Amino acid sequence: MNDEDRELVAVFLATRSEEAFRRLYRRHASAVYALLLRLTAGDAAKAEDSLQDAWIRAIAGLERFAWRSSLRTWLRGIAINCWREGLRDARRAPLRLVDDEDGEPLGPTASPLDVIALERAVADLPDGYRAVLVLHDVEGLTHEEIADALGIVAGTSKSQLARARAAVRRSLA
Repeated sequence: MNDEDRELVAVFLATRSEEAFRRLYRRHASAVYALLLRLTAGDAAKAEDSLQDAWIRAIAGLERFAWRSSLRTWLRGIAINCWREGLRDARRAPLRLVDDEDGEPLGPTASPLDVIALERAVADLPDGYRAVLVLHDVEGLTHEEIADALGIVAGTSKSQLARARAAVRRSLA
């Protein structure tokens, strides 16, 4: 994977061709989107927004990518940062009780993943717990990699994972 990624990145940087970008996107977007979908508790719109932001940032910073990790790992790190910024922005946003366009009350939005009990339990976790659980148990990152990606220490990752797993077990019981 790494050699093909290197070749595609080199072609893209040399030519800025749409075809090279499309090939890179096709190779990695679905994995990054799946991560974001889990991090956003199944909110497809938020996952898509974060994915788009991540790709914009990745393309802007691709010349500086040093290949100390795989391209996919680097893209996931950017995506995680975009997701975290979205959380901060959402916390700062004023509460809206009506839709700005037609004045109708905002109703609850059902996640397509709510039909699966496990996904529901994961979605109910606090953001930090959910992030660590998804990154460790679903994406397979180590506690050190999670610590780097989230800006926490490895011990915090371990304790949040234990608490997240316990909460999911309680929810499923």
